[in-house]
Amino acid sequence: MKKIIAVIKPFKLEEVKDALSKINITGMTVSEVKGFGRQKGHKEIYRGAEYMVDFIPKIELKVVVDDSRVEEVIKAIIEAANTGKIGDGKIFILPVEEVIRIRTGEKGSQAL
Repeated sequence: MKKIIAVIKPFKLEEVKDALSKINITGMTVSEVKGFGRQKGHKEIYRGAEYMVDFIPKIELKVVVDDSRVEEVIKAIIEAANTGKIGDGKIFILPVEEVIRIRTGEKGSQAL
């Protein structure tokens, strides 16, 4: 199993969620996060004063899937989240040793 973490632009969340639903990915965790990459933030003006916004609002989406579904999920996320502009985000893939459903005690793929 793999844990896929996607950091995307906030306005792309619904499109990514819909794309994952279309391929029968039913479980995901979503968090509002802030960060920066190559963008290095941006400048804004508030009441006439200019200031630097170092951290850009992003959405972090986490999904755990069987190894056989990883490429399909990545493809769906990329197609839905891509704007072609800087700051589209990143996808991280990590190994998952075990998954246990608390309610039933099911383990592994059955717990997904």
